[in-house]
Amino acid sequence: MSIGEVTTLLQGGIFQVLKLAAPLLFSALVVGLVVAIFQATTSIQEQTLTFVPKIIAILLVLGFLGGWMFTSLGGYTVNLFERIPEMAGIRNP
Repeated sequence: MSIGEVTTLLQGGIFQVLKLAAPLLFSALVVGLVVAIFQATTSIQEQTLTFVPKIIAILLVLGFLGGWMFTSLGGYTVNLFERIPEMAGIRNP
């Protein structure tokens, strides 16, 4: 296995993590920003007000995109398992 192949595997893994985490992080970021603006305008500084909406938003995104995330991660995992003989240096006849 060459350095190029290892780099490609690492790049694919990092891209997969970013692709799966981005919707969750973006939704938490947007909800956090909205809550922060609400807190700044109303002078309400309750700590639970920041966490509960973020958790609800993340659960909603997981509910909507969970199937796609599972399919994407499953496809990547199957691709990795299919490449194990190639990574071990075993060639198919």
